[in-house]
Amino acid sequence: GTQNVIDAAMEAGVGKVLFISSDKACEATSVYGASKRLGEGLAIGANAICYPRGTRIAALRYGNVAGSRGSVVHLWRAAVAAGQPIRLTHREMTRFWLTLPQACGLIESALARMDGGEIFVPLLPSLEVRDLAQIIGGPDYAIEIVGLRQGGEKLHETLLASDEIHRAEVVQTGLMIPPHFMSWGGQIRHGLPYTGGPYSSQTAPRLAVAEMRDLLERVP
Repeated sequence: GTQNVIDAAMEAGVGKVLFISSDKACEATSVYGASKRLGEGLAIGANAICYPRGTRIAALRYGNVAGSRGSVVHLWRAAVAAGQPIRLTHREMTRFWLTLPQACGLIESALARMDGGEIFVPLLPSLEVRDLAQIIGGPDYAIEIVGLRQGGEKLHETLLASDEIHRAEVVQTGLMIPPHFMSWGGQIRHGLPYTGGPYSSQTAPRLAVAEMRDLLERVP
């Protein structure tokens, strides 16, 4: 897993490693989210060993990539094509969204800025999932409410946890969370102090339906 990649990067002399995390890692309620949170911790903590040897590691945390493998966009398109109802777990659910090109741009920006030990967090817009269902199926398409999935499905996601607020800093791509301490030294480029609160998909700026429809038109 993550530790194997870290070890291989250090042995191969890789200069920079970026761990791709998820909003589900923030205040995790599922095994997947907990594994991502643990991955963040392993990635950041590994700098104590890797940094002096020339390998620097940071993390990037973001939300749902529209049209990525396993995306609900593909699942619901397939349901509509088969004439089946769209299965929705909860009418009030919200999620953060971005496109694959946006995700790639965030990765490139994080790699360019990182020194080692940072967690980068873009301030993404959100959308009610029922609006996404109506965009894909149409305003009158049949929706079946099936209830929250077992295993810790959240009603709303969070990109910045309450315990991270006091450490978060504003940078060009959103927020940067520096490590609690850097036993390895380092030259992290700090930003401005963050003065907001926890960043939740429930309260984040919303994508307009027209914006999301345009975004989906670019998703194969």
